[in-house]
Amino acid sequence: MASALTVSCAVVAGVGVSSAMTELTRGPTKQERRAAAAEELARRWRTWPAGKIFPERLAYTSEQGGREVARRVGIGPETDCARAVDAALRAPMDEAGCRGLIRATYLDAVEGVVVTIGVAAFRDSAAVMAATTALPREHRPSPGLRPLTFAKTATERFTAAGRQYGTYHRAGPYLVMVTAGQADGRPAKALGRPLTSMFTFTDELSEQIARGLVVPARATCESEGFLC
Repeated sequence: MASALTVSCAVVAGVGVSSAMTELTRGPTKQERRAAAAEELARRWRTWPAGKIFPERLAYTSEQGGREVARRVGIGPETDCARAVDAALRAPMDEAGCRGLIRATYLDAVEGVVVTIGVAAFRDSAAVMAATTALPREHRPSPGLRPLTFAKTATERFTAAGRQYGTYHRAGPYLVMVTAGQADGRPAKALGRPLTSMFTFTDELSEQIARGLVVPARATCESEGFLC
């Protein structure tokens, strides 16, 4: 009986080792690949170089219909969600689980319009949807993203009071927000009527940022950024 038990235990141990080796050496399942791809996508705001998220130049269609290029002036070092938005948005963004918000500022081709673009990172698309319920409609700029300016550049006179246009796009676990105004710093309330057509090109800029953030990547356990 003792010999039989010894043999039985050895067989069980052998099966256990074999199963463990199979598990350790097998390739990732489709579900694991999807999970790895989703995690890599959600971490891009931290793992990608800032210049990859915010390209140095972005092409757009001007108000007159020609093709022009917006130039990036700078990228902000802060990632705190609360500091990048108006006070009225801080609680909704926090409740939705904002993980971080990075901003960059661009100038249009003639340096007359300043555009700050912000990328807010969340857990998933459902969290992004929850955050957008607090954003204004009809391209109103507030409450919204706060301007990011740089001293001794054409952006330095752009303030929160000078915001004249706002928009946003949802892209997977990211919310791409935009605020824009004129480089001369004139306050929005001083205008007789909204100059919406002057700023619609900013939608094109933010769409490019949004598309770039969710470009599919081949999920392999050997690839940088993937965790299997």
